[in-house]
This record gives sequence, structure tokens and C-alpha cells, in this order.
Amino acid sequence: MHARVGIFVYVCFSLSGISAQPPVQGHVQQPETSLAVPAGVPLRLYLTRRTPKRTGAVVEAKVLDPVYAFDRQVIPAGAVALGKVNRLQPIPRWQRVRAILGGDFTPLHRAPIEFTTLVMPDGKRLLLHTAESPGLNSIVSSRPPRKQSSPAPSTGILGTGKQQVKDAIQGQIDRARSISDTIRGPNKMEKLEDYLVAKLPYHPQYLRRGTRFDAELLDPLSFGSVPMPPASLALVGTQPQADSVAHARLITPLNSFSSRPGEKVEAVLAEPVFSTGHELILPEGTRVEGTVVVARKARLFHRSGQLRFSFKEIQLPAEVARLRAAAPVAPVAAERRPAQEGLQFRTEANLQGAESTGRTPLKVDSEGGVKATESKTRFLAAAVAVMIARRAGDNDAGRSASGQATGPNPNVGGRTLGGGLGFGMLGSAMAQTSPYVGAAFGYYGMAWALYSALIARGSEVEFGRNAMVDIRFNTRPEPAAAKGPARKAQPSSGHL
Repeated sequence: MHARVGIFVYVCFSLSGISAQPPVQGHVQQPETSLAVPAGVPLRLYLTRRTPKRTGAVVEAKVLDPVYAFDRQVIPAGAVALGKVNRLQPIPRWQRVRAILGGDFTPLHRAPIEFTTLVMPDGKRLLLHTAESPGLNSIVSSRPPRKQSSPAPSTGILGTGKQQVKDAIQGQIDRARSISDTIRGPNKMEKLEDYLVAKLPYHPQYLRRGTRFDAELLDPLSFGSVPMPPASLALVGTQPQADSVAHARLITPLNSFSSRPGEKVEAVLAEPVFSTGHELILPEGTRVEGTVVVARKARLFHRSGQLRFSFKEIQLPAEVARLRAAAPVAPVAAERRPAQEGLQFRTEANLQGAESTGRTPLKVDSEGGVKATESKTRFLAAAVAVMIARRAGDNDAGRSASGQATGPNPNVGGRTLGGGLGFGMLGSAMAQTSPYVGAAFGYYGMAWALYSALIARGSEVEFGRNAMVDIRFNTRPEPAAAKGPARKAQPSSGHL
């Protein structure tokens, strides 16, 4: 009996000694990072069906772009957002007057929508609290993306390595696709339908299927936390590879009419940037700062505005500093850690693609300059207006087969078209009272059409808050060493 008690006591002391031993020297503690989408981040949504502008109307939308937290996706594209129309707001007075001058007497309203529920693909429901959003002036295109042609396979070690780098870069470009391929204006049939409905003196109001929303979160969304191995942070804060593309949203609203050269521009990455080996370089939430380089206002005769801005600085999230301080760096990771340990460093980047929040599409040139592009169909509309006005004013007397005047020409068709051109369907009805009324409406509509197509000011380049842009990082060469006792040039990835 005493022997058994002695053995038991010995085993207990042995186990307590093992538990009191210090951890293995080679073991590296893994810190954790919380996966949270902070308040202020917009959910990019689009309506799945037409919604009437009516208080209490139920709204269903889908997530257009996935949402990321630090280095991973937390809300996939295609997740469903549910909401409702809370209230109706009248449009500005100048828009109301303009609609009345066009023959539209409908009490036009805006219908801001608040989204309250997020349904994940697995059926899990999350409570949402978003700010009211009236929708944007763009429609999500159902057109499938263009397929990229596959290049010829490379042979040899060097050729294979180059091809792998090219494929990785192309993959980043495809992932951060040009926004113009996804966000387009309404198609021709939808434009025609809207035009005909708008010509009615009183018509129903609705939000079209595909209307886009940027619903800003008022409360954060939490998706738990995950461990972050120290080795995964080894390349965080290094320069992104040349020609890699990042998907970002603008924090600073810009307009070619009001912006000035030298004005500060700030954007935040909506997706993380990875290396060719899928190692994290810049996490989601990284801020990119720059300045406006060129800003030109739109001028008469449809000379559109121009805007150009570039990015020069990168500011890493504060979470990176916390993760670096939470655990020592593994020996392998220490060799690969970048020279800069701060959260801010220099870079060189410009625009690759841009999304317009105005009524006119944007075109980005090879140097990152942005210009508003207007459709050439406005000339066709002006020509049609001239022909309609000419037809509406054809009130000459009718003639018999012998050539003698038989009385005034009723010109019912011409008057109807002229009234519709100048004052919508109400104008078409009023034009039946007199041929001169139809002619007056026709010439009035022709004057506005010619002014709008030929003389009016061009469109401005507009970037609202949260407008999405594609940023392409470039390689900035090292400055040449100056002769004599010149100052030492700082590398492109050094401290500010």
C-alpha cells in the first residue's frame, strides 16, 4: 500500500515538473487578428428586380464585389442583402422645373433604401445597419466578361519563370478587373423604354433592376478572429511588384470643376495585394495617398473636363504594427523582412481603371489621365430634332392635282411630333389646337436639342466618395548619384 502511494506521488511531481518547463525555444507564438468590417465601409450592391418608389417597399439586392478583412474574404459576391424603402424625398427644385419644362408633371421623388439583413451563401443571416442610399447613376451589366487569349507556352527554366510572373500579374489584373467592364449604362432598349415613359405627363416611378448602391455600414460586422503566423507577415510593407493592380476606393471626392492641382487624394485598398507566390504584401485597409496633378474644367462646345492624380505614399493599417509586436519573428521570416519597419513608405502608382459616379462614362489613358466621354449619338438626336421641327412648321396650303390651292394643310403628324419634341405628350395634345402651336413647340425642342448637342458645356469628371478605382503600381528607378558632396538618395521604399 505504501509503495502504491509513493508511486502516485512520484508521478504527480513528475507531471508538475514537465508542465513547469519553459516552452521550446524554436516555438513561435502566433498572434491573432480579428476579421471585422468597420463602420463606414460600403457594401456594393445591385437590385435583383424592379422596385417601386413606395414607402415600405421590400428590396432585394446582391453583393457585387466581395468584401475583405485584412487578408481574406469575409463576404462573397452574390450574397443577398434585404432592405426596404423607408421614405420618399422630393427631388431638387431645379430638377423639378426642368422636368415640367419637358412636359413631365409627375411629382418625382427619390427613394433612399436601408438594408437590414445579409444572407450568406450558406444561409446564415447577419443583421445589417446601413445608411440610407438613393442609388447611383449606373446599372450592373449582365454582359459576360471578355475572355483572355491564352499565350503560347514557354520552354526552359528562364522562360517558365517569366511566364509564371506574367500569369500572376495577369491574374491580379483580372481580379481587379476594369470597372468599365462590369458597370455600364443602360442598354438601348432600356433607354428607349425610359424615354417613352418619361414623355408621359404622369408616369409610375420605380428603381430599375440592376441599379447600384453603395450602402455604408453604420455598425461594424464581425467574423471572428484567425491566427496569423509570423512568417505570413514577412513581406508585408514591401513594394508591390511592378504592373500589379490593386482594387481601391476613394476617400476623397474629386471633380474636375472644383479640384485643383496639388490637392491631396486619399484611397483605401478594398482588397489585399499578394505577391506572385500568394504572400501578403498590402492588407485590406491600407491607405494610399497622392495628389492631383491635372484638373481642367469642362468648357463650351462639349469640351469635357480632365483629371489626373497619382499616388506616392502607402500607409499600412495599425493592425500590422500590433501583429509585429505581438510575436517575435521566426528565423526564416527575419531574413525576408523588408528594410522598413514603419507603417508609412513611398511608392509610385497611377490609375489603371476608374468608375464614374456622374452621368458620363470615363476613359483612362495610359498615363492615368481621366476624361469624360460623351456619346456621339447626340448629333443624331440633333439631326432628328431639325427634321421634326421642319415637319412641324410645314403648314403651307394643300394643292389639288391641277396645282391650285385647296386650303391650309392640317399637318396632324407634323404638329404631333413637334409638340412631343418640345413638351412631351402633353405638348402633342396641345399642338392639335393650332398648327402654329405645333410649329412653336417643334422649334423650341429643336433649339434645345441643338444647344445640348453642339453648344452646351462638356461633362465633368466626377468621383464621389467610395468611387472604385484600379491602381497600377510602377517601378520607380533609383535616382542617379550626383557628383561631389551631394546628399545620399533615399530608396523608393524608405521611410518618409
